Amino acid sequence: MEIHQFSDFSRLDTRRVPSPCFVVDEVAVERNLRILAEVAEASGAKVLSALKAFSMWHFAPMVSRYLSGTCASGLHEAQLGREYYSGQHGDGEVHVFGAAYSDADLVEILRIADHVVFNSCGQWQRAQPLVRAALAERPQLRFGLRINPEHSEGDVPIYDPCAPGSRLGIPLSQLDESSLEGISGLHFHTLCEQDFPPLQRTLQAVEERFGHLLARMDWVNFGGGHHITRPDYQRDDLAACIREFAARHQVQVYLEPGEAVAIGTGVLVSTVLDTSWNAVDQAILDISATCHMPDILEMPYRPGIIGGGDPGERPYTWRLGGLTCLAGDVIGDYSFDAPLQPGQRLVFQDMAHYTMVKTTTFNGTRLPAIAVWNSETDELKIVREFGYEDFRQRLS
Repeated sequence: MEIHQFSDFSRLDTRRVPSPCFVVDEVAVERNLRILAEVAEASGAKVLSALKAFSMWHFAPMVSRYLSGTCASGLHEAQLGREYYSGQHGDGEVHVFGAAYSDADLVEILRIADHVVFNSCGQWQRAQPLVRAALAERPQLRFGLRINPEHSEGDVPIYDPCAPGSRLGIPLSQLDESSLEGISGLHFHTLCEQDFPPLQRTLQAVEERFGHLLARMDWVNFGGGHHITRPDYQRDDLAACIREFAARHQVQVYLEPGEAVAIGTGVLVSTVLDTSWNAVDQAILDISATCHMPDILEMPYRPGIIGGGDPGERPYTWRLGGLTCLAGDVIGDYSFDAPLQPGQRLVFQDMAHYTMVKTTTFNGTRLPAIAVWNSETDELKIVREFGYEDFRQRLS
């Protein structure tokens, strides 16, 4: 994974925060939001913040100033979006897509969402009694279907919504066009940490397979995975493409980036607890790959470390491991200019997105604290610390 370290966290005095601790630079977050707002202005698209990637609601007022709302993957994210991200006037949109909904969850979602997207024609049809009841109370509700353009752009199968046999989205062969009454939009998602050309190819596939339906739609959601705030992203091309697509089909375009809100904005501060040797030099940290950075094991990927390099790049190579009982709780091998020592702080880069939202307390492992830092003023605030009660209350 490429590192997008926009903020100079080497200037942060890590002794000012507890360990472990996520530290997010509010200046960098606002910079990303400003870029997204500029893309929205230039393209005419509405940009939503994907809470599945970054739901640090401390920043909800800031997000609400720049973006059109949030998108959620289920009831609880939708509730968070409605409660914290709707802005002073309640005008922040809440969009929801779920692979499936229980009736109980759908009833609640229909009370708070603006757009609700279904993953199959069957569930959309079965939901009609609930939909009609909701529309009687909230006629502004809009509904969509997630389509599967059967066009893969993802490099990692576990993150490829269009992989063969995917459960996400409706292939054209399974789309019952007789069930489209009440559907005002289509949603698709094919990208993961990608720039504009993969989206351009996806749009071609969408128009080839589903273009005959677009004249019946009011909106199209291009999904997430857009690395719009990355320095090398082709933002002018994106804006032009959206304008042309919207004009060609007379639809409102939505984008729902998640990582783009938070890339380059945060770090995870950790501490070396112990050192040992078994075939290689080993260091045990007070963090865990499986508890705090699970994408290391799932994707997999290798996070950067401030002052660290690839194995053999610097004089001393160490294997960094987590503190859980899982034998594979290994973060990776890194090299340093000097041997690691117990008590030493290590800072992992680009840790704001898909980290806090995925943390667990396996083994009773402490969740990292959360801090906000201003890279311009050096102001620092600890906004949340976790302890035993957070572990206990998840269980019974």
